[in-house]
Amino acid sequence: MTINQQKLNTLVERLFGDLSAGYGGVMVSLGDKLGLYKVMAGAGPLSSVEVARRSACAERYVREWLNSQVAGGYVDYHPTSATYELTPEQAAILADNSSPVFLPHAWEVVASMWADEAKSRGAFKAGRGVSWGEHDERLFCGVAAFYRNAYGASLVKEWLPALTGVTEKLERGAKVADVGCGHGHSTVLMAKAFPKSRFWGFDVHEESIATARKVAHDSGVGDRVSFETAPADGYAKRDYDLICFFDCLHDMGRPVHAVRHAASALAEDGKLMLVEPFARDGVEDNINPIGRLYYAASTTLCCAHAISENGTHVLGAQAGPRQLEDVLKAAGLGRVRRAIETPFNLIIEAGR
Repeated sequence: MTINQQKLNTLVERLFGDLSAGYGGVMVSLGDKLGLYKVMAGAGPLSSVEVARRSACAERYVREWLNSQVAGGYVDYHPTSATYELTPEQAAILADNSSPVFLPHAWEVVASMWADEAKSRGAFKAGRGVSWGEHDERLFCGVAAFYRNAYGASLVKEWLPALTGVTEKLERGAKVADVGCGHGHSTVLMAKAFPKSRFWGFDVHEESIATARKVAHDSGVGDRVSFETAPADGYAKRDYDLICFFDCLHDMGRPVHAVRHAASALAEDGKLMLVEPFARDGVEDNINPIGRLYYAASTTLCCAHAISENGTHVLGAQAGPRQLEDVLKAAGLGRVRRAIETPFNLIIEAGR
């Protein structure tokens, strides 16, 4: 077999780029947890000595870390003054934990995937699942933080208004279920925006439910929000005006059953909102960095959990709109439409 040297060199270069990114992720996590980005935000050019002083860290470590950030394009360097600067754009991504594009916590998910590599290898060989609760604890906080800011930027302002008549109901006072709520950030965001409405969050992971209760209490909405440990096809039916699935239906082993239960728990004119990772229907249409990220996470997290539930329909995180719409219709929801889409999410509305 003849090797095309140009193709080989291109592939080697790509792998080294990925390896560099992997190393860089550790640096991002250190910079976040040590407060290095925060002390640089808005401060203008700083020497390594000044960054070390402000962060109460050792200068020689800080200097090497800063150089790694410059090499990665995350920090600017001024050679004449030998100073380092975090631009406003870099700060939005790396220092401002309220920003919709704040990303350092996403590396906690990667760390959990590495920590659970042996479990993934065993699952590959045996064909068994790995449930959400079996993973390294960094997964739960990483996923919650990754989605929290994105939901904060879009859920109330863009996604809910894209649904037919839902915002008006919420403003008057509605009953809402958040299925697969995790740490409850999506539930609390809605509760804060719509003080006349009542909210219930459900998840199978007890530790996440405990955290969600704390999130609701700390946000001052605990009197209108309840969190319960319950499966997606086993929570109490209350004639909900809105039932939400935020980036979780594809994790469920029996998604049709989950949606069928939701359909039976809706009020007569209630709506289901399905938020799923963005994808197109064909593998060939998902050949891009976002598709790669979601396929990888799906391999070790999403499909693994669905299989752990003895899944009969393992969607995966790149199911695409056609499969998702088929699930909704198979569950008895005949009115299905794509309400809005973003580079990261599909938002689908469904009703009877």
